Parts: sequence; structure tokens; C-alpha cells
Amino acid sequence: MTSHRERIQACLNGEQTGRAPVALWRHFPEEDQNPESLAAATIKFQQAYDFDIVKVTPASSFAVKDWGVEDEWTGSPEGSREYTRRVIHDAKDWEALKPLDPTAPHLAAQLHCLSLIRKEIGRDTPVIQTIFSPLAQAKNLAGNDMLLGHLRKYPEAVLKGLETITRTTVKFIEAARETGMDGIFYAVQHAQASMLELDEYKAAALSFDQEIVKAAEGFWCNVLHLHGRDIYFSLLRLLNFQIVNWHDRETYPSLMEAQSLFKGVSCGGLRQETLASGTPAQGPGGGAGRHRADERQTLHPRNGMRRSISRAA
Repeated sequence: MTSHRERIQACLNGEQTGRAPVALWRHFPEEDQNPESLAAATIKFQQAYDFDIVKVTPASSFAVKDWGVEDEWTGSPEGSREYTRRVIHDAKDWEALKPLDPTAPHLAAQLHCLSLIRKEIGRDTPVIQTIFSPLAQAKNLAGNDMLLGHLRKYPEAVLKGLETITRTTVKFIEAARETGMDGIFYAVQHAQASMLELDEYKAAALSFDQEIVKAAEGFWCNVLHLHGRDIYFSLLRLLNFQIVNWHDRETYPSLMEAQSLFKGVSCGGLRQETLASGTPAQGPGGGAGRHRADERQTLHPRNGMRRSISRAA
């Protein structure tokens, strides 16, 4: 019987698989405040559905709480939390950020969570940790409007802060490697036209993204998540990932279009809201003819590739 690891590896190698790999993930907005409860919730979710990849989804604040931010869950059906305290208020605050070690309380807690999950989820199933890009973390430290305003008015100060965030993130990834995880789910939130021009994004973020990619080179199952609409899919040529995930039902390119743009594995298939409020008929293979046609096309081998069905976080 094919294991989850074998199925994903065959997919990455362009080999035929008995079925397309399937991976769904979600937030746990109450359990994610404690490493043991988040690990237990993640393990229970996997035991219930037996997916081909386990994506560990902590609150985005795990990466920045040790700098002093605070957040709370206010009932969002997506499970994301609202920030109630930021730590960047003036341009000089970026330069005052100090690098964190993985022993910092909240970073260490997430490493403990990963260890618990890896111990319970056998090596036959890939486990990947969500890593937010330095620019995404900067947004959580300052708020998006302030971040973008500072980027345009005080770029040198923001770049100094991004250097600190990147150093901290690289150290965390190096420590996470010791837990036995198989890859990262790298969440990029600002590579979209509504946020920044492509040249602005490259100037502000690309070099830091590439440092994160280099830190994750030793993993075999890395996923790039391009969040939002009107995304800069062309960045894939500059970032080395085995798998790319985006909101393919909401923005260019479609899964079929992506196969001519990206040599790796394309991961998509469901709208964000479908799992929470949709019906079985709206899922892949059911409901409207467009969905059925998309499913037949994307499961059909092309250039030796297949794709995973996933829910974007």
C-alpha cells in the first residue's frame, strides 16, 4: 500500500500516482494558544481524515509574540485572530527590533508542538510547518497600513527591521529541522498587485524571501503559498519551491494554466469558504460543470505532473 510520503514523493518526481494527493488544513483558534492543545488538535484532525500532508497551522502571532504583540480570536469563521497590540509605531521602532533566539517562549513553544506532532505522526506522513514571510511578520508587528506607509517613506528603517525578522526566522527554521519536520509552508501575503507593485515587492522582500528559501533547502517538501488575488506568479522563477499553492479558484492562473508556468507541483482546488459554508456538490468533482471539468483536467497527467487538492490558509 502506498504511504503518504511515497505518494507525495512520486508526485514531486513526476511519476504516476493511484490518485491525486489530498491535503486540507485549518486554523484552531482556541487550541493554538498552547503547544500541547495545538498538537493534539492537529493530530486528531489527521487521524480523522488521513491526509497526505500534515500542515501545522499555528496562529500567525506565534512568530512575533516574543516581540510583544498581542492578539485575540473574535469569532472569525476562518479561525484567524485579530491583533490588539502592535509594537511598531514609529520608523525608528524597526531599527530597535532585536533578533530572537528559538529559545524565546513562543518560538520554543511552537518547536515543542512540532516535536509532539512528529512523535505521533509517523515518518510515513510528511509534516510541514507554516512560516510567515518577513514582510508578513512585519505587517503583524505594525499593521498593514503603517507597514506600507513606512516602506515608502522610510525604506531603510523597514529594511533594517526585515533583516532582524529574517535572522530570527532562519534560526527558527534551523531549530525546527531538529524536530524531524519535512518542509515549510511559506506564506507570502504581499506579492499581489493590491499591496505592492512588482518592483516594490522585489526591492523590499525578495532578498529576504531568498534567505528563507536557502535555510529550507535541506527539506524535501516545501510549499510556497501566494496569498490573495492578482498575485505575482512570476516570482516562482526566483524562488525554489517543490510545490506552489494559491487561491486558484479566485485569481490567475488556473491550475491548468499553472502547469505551463511552473515545473513543480501545483496545489489547489477549493475556495477558502467552501469547507466552512459550502455543500458537497460544490467540492471538486461535484456541483457545477465548471468544477467537474476542472477536476478532470487537473487530474489528467501533463508533463508528468499531478496536483494536490488543498485549502489555502
